[in-house]
Amino acid sequence: MNSALQYPFFGPEISCPHCRQPIPALTLTDTYLCPRHGAFEADPNSGELVHLQSGRHWRQWDGEWYRQHTHPDGIRFEIHEALDRLYTQGYRATRVIIAKRYQELISAYLERSAPWRDGSDPTQPRLYGLPVEFSPDGQDEPCWEVINFDLDKEQGVPVRYPYFRLFE
Repeated sequence: MNSALQYPFFGPEISCPHCRQPIPALTLTDTYLCPRHGAFEADPNSGELVHLQSGRHWRQWDGEWYRQHTHPDGIRFEIHEALDRLYTQGYRATRVIIAKRYQELISAYLERSAPWRDGSDPTQPRLYGLPVEFSPDGQDEPCWEVINFDLDKEQGVPVRYPYFRLFE
């Protein structure tokens, strides 16, 4: 018997999408088991990994797992965490590019600035004070079918830390 047929779609071991620790596949199943986060089931048809306890879906791009969001708060929280990480690493974000597949989901949560308040373009939506753009279509650039967002960054700390707006 071919040993590749004994393991789920992603092979004998993956990294846990939550804690990034290596987790083994259960042979002759479609399941991976993390001692901390429980069972994940591989779906070979969609290429997704599903956390059985929460129902959260994950997809992989370039060796990294990306959660596939169904609620605007999930993507907003993930962006906020990434902004915090940048800040602690000595960078500031200058723009956020969000996957086009989330445009309808998150549009109601984007800030529209009044040009007389801060001199910015009123047609440019913002999130946490940063200009927002949407990615090209996933069919044109396949990474955008999986990844959720990207941040443009530069060295230095923000002039004012705008990311606290999440809590206002």
